[in-house]
Amino acid sequence: MLNLNQPVNPTGTANEEVYKILIYDKFCQNILSPLIHVKDLRKHGVTLYFLIDKDRKPVNDVPAVYFVQPIQSNIQRIVADASRSLYDSFYLNFSSSVPRPLLEDLASGTLNSDSIHRISKVHDQYLEFVTLEDNLFSLSQKSTYLQLNDPSAGDKEIEDIIAMVVSGLFCVLATLAVVPIIRCPGGGPAEMVASALDQKLRDHLLSKNNLFSEGGSFASSFQRPILCIFDRNFELSAAIQHDFRYRPLVHDILGLKLNRLSVPGEKGGMKSYELDSSDPFWTANGSLEFPEVAVEIENQLNTYKKDVDEVNRRTGGNAGAEFDGTDLIGNTKHLMNAVNSLPELTERKQVIDKHTNIATVLLGQIKERSLDAYVKKENDMMDRGGIDRNELLAVLKGKGSKMDKLRFAITYIISSETINPAEAEAVEAALIESEIDTSAFQYVKKIKSLNVSLTSANSASRNNIVDWAEKLYGQSISAVTAGVKNLLSSDRQLALTRTVEALMEGKPNPEIDSYLVFDPRAPKSSSGSSSSHLKGPFKEAVVFMIGGGNYVEYGSLQDLAKHQQPVKNVIYGTTEILTGMEFVEQLSQLGHKMGLGNPVAISSATH
Repeated sequence: MLNLNQPVNPTGTANEEVYKILIYDKFCQNILSPLIHVKDLRKHGVTLYFLIDKDRKPVNDVPAVYFVQPIQSNIQRIVADASRSLYDSFYLNFSSSVPRPLLEDLASGTLNSDSIHRISKVHDQYLEFVTLEDNLFSLSQKSTYLQLNDPSAGDKEIEDIIAMVVSGLFCVLATLAVVPIIRCPGGGPAEMVASALDQKLRDHLLSKNNLFSEGGSFASSFQRPILCIFDRNFELSAAIQHDFRYRPLVHDILGLKLNRLSVPGEKGGMKSYELDSSDPFWTANGSLEFPEVAVEIENQLNTYKKDVDEVNRRTGGNAGAEFDGTDLIGNTKHLMNAVNSLPELTERKQVIDKHTNIATVLLGQIKERSLDAYVKKENDMMDRGGIDRNELLAVLKGKGSKMDKLRFAITYIISSETINPAEAEAVEAALIESEIDTSAFQYVKKIKSLNVSLTSANSASRNNIVDWAEKLYGQSISAVTAGVKNLLSSDRQLALTRTVEALMEGKPNPEIDSYLVFDPRAPKSSSGSSSSHLKGPFKEAVVFMIGGGNYVEYGSLQDLAKHQQPVKNVIYGTTEILTGMEFVEQLSQLGHKMGLGNPVAISSATH
């Protein structure tokens, strides 16, 4: 795209000789931000970059690369820019396919202003997703969980959200250039997305020059991957629990967004850091527990000090030695080596300092809020399916922010096989005493009680996708409560990870035998049947969570992929990446919409 839609040269950069301007909108800025740093834009010949809605001055004899969403306001702005001849030529890249009416607007607008000759190329890039790591993407679609579970949402709104999710997933598959086998549990948003995506892929495959005809970029492109689609209600606990591993902690406590975060620096003021695949420490240690990370930082610091001492020792010369020519040659060689090793040492020191700073801030929060105790007790609850009442209330009256206590209380509700009314009331009273908005707690409690009464009726009406209330309550936490005992076994494997492992293995398994199968390449009549190639085993999987995902699930799936023999590849994606707090806020809003909760201001729950 930055090479004016020509193939890039062997080094992977665009032609530097051609200076160009990059114009994007807010949505596409978020797509670019984790992928390319500002300093790298220069390598591709980009000298200036602007948001599309800013006022811009004309720049003569320079091509402009636009990367924007195909929406009315952007089309109007492009037509205005072209008619004012702001730039010499326009290379238009849209994040997904441009609807026909908008394309006609673009054509007629540039024709009328006699500027159509300036439009050099129009490309549909199919990039409506944010790639945060090689195996992690987000569609950046806000509050999907809230919108899908909103009791007042009409069919039309639900269909629109499903269509947006399908469009984003289609972009991911088009970029990977693979048509997967799709699996999902029956009922609820997961089935709606799966069947709509199946239809979209079928329609697209009918055209001769489709996006999937060139073969995949996956390592073993002759074997198709499996796409497993889940709805957040499949396992609510993973979105709410506290976690003690480095990556989830950094995200949950410090608010990692688009691979960037800001933390207080040692000398006051805020320091901004990037945490992505260019940071070797982050890549290697993201999945370790926090105490192990602290040890690892210490080890790397000691190794660094040793290496610096070694360089100093070699270049310091031998005190009192006779000076002769040979020593000079040896010394010069050492000096050359020292000079060459300096950039690498400096870079290592920066990485160590960065993580020391982040870990120090994390440690402060862990101590202040007793986060280690929350993690331990929540895991115990999930393992045992309950907790001693005194212990439960002690946590709610102890350390921790209001949001920590609320998350703990909701985890308690999810983990209990049956809700003890007196205990639940005591928990609620403890929350109210701490001035915590209980609407999220009551919402989960209500779904859970409805869920218990609906399980018997559930199987008969499983196929009725139109009845939204049934989808909300019928499929909701049943999957969670059913497997609560083995949700987090001693090695803490999530239900999601266990299910994905079973789907990839493709052996008969009662947990997944009822899962639906869609094969967009098969004739419609046979889709959903059990032909052998649909069953696996699969070397590659794309796992997609509707309604918000997190680094806990991402880490768990990456561990699964690494420990398989031979090693497999699992990509994890979601509608948006949420911290526990952000997800609970959506639950609170749902509670309010259902008239639940005490009237404490919702904002106070976050402090």
